Amino acid sequence: MKLTLKIWRQRNSNDKGKLETYPVDGITTDMSFLEMIDVLNQQLIKDKKDPVAFDHDCREGICGMCSMVINGRPHGPWEGTTTCQLHMRAFKDGDTVVIEPWRAASFPVIKDLVVDRTSFDKIIQAGGYISVNTGNAVDANSLPIDKTNAEDAFDAAACIGCGACVAACPNSSGMLFLGAKVSHLALLPQGEPEREKRVLNMMKTHDDEGFGGCTNTGACEAECPKGISLTNIARLNREYMRAAIGSEEEVR
Repeated sequence: MKLTLKIWRQRNSNDKGKLETYPVDGITTDMSFLEMIDVLNQQLIKDKKDPVAFDHDCREGICGMCSMVINGRPHGPWEGTTTCQLHMRAFKDGDTVVIEPWRAASFPVIKDLVVDRTSFDKIIQAGGYISVNTGNAVDANSLPIDKTNAEDAFDAAACIGCGACVAACPNSSGMLFLGAKVSHLALLPQGEPEREKRVLNMMKTHDDEGFGGCTNTGACEAECPKGISLTNIARLNREYMRAAIGSEEEVR
């Protein structure tokens, strides 16, 4: 299979950057998208050219590193699929494929397709943890949890922090990511001690890092490779209002 790749090349965060065109041949439908880029990079190295920089780690759809916008869609044309799990059978011989990094002020480009997602780490550091006493692990059944809450918490915890929600949002909002991180702890009794402080601190960090506000376009849910639901944003808003009212009452 032959393809024409239009790939965003940018030397560093200060470089203007541009799309460059590369023909690539010998691609099979069984290859993953990242394997296809590996083939291109081998070709570029052989020609003594700078290979395309891109993020990857597990290549199993669980680490969230493979952040690319492919033909205008975060992670490409398949729903519920990360870039590393996208296979070349999604494309046809002779196709032109446009590959770009996430586009958001809060995710500055480091080089080519690699972006800096430190802002997500800062949100987690602001409150994505629970207080625990050291010692032996307690029995799994010693703290009964409602089945519905447990399932909702697991669904929210499936977020891999890839940033596709930010890339898809017209406002570059990180509310789906933030909503998932707040929800999965708010639904469990283990998250109760920091419940109010958590949402206030994480929301403040979200805004401080330059993410936009949510206007409920639904693009984040549509492009999320793990299918994180918009209901988590609704729960986030409820948690925030509850915490904000509680903090005002304490001041009084």
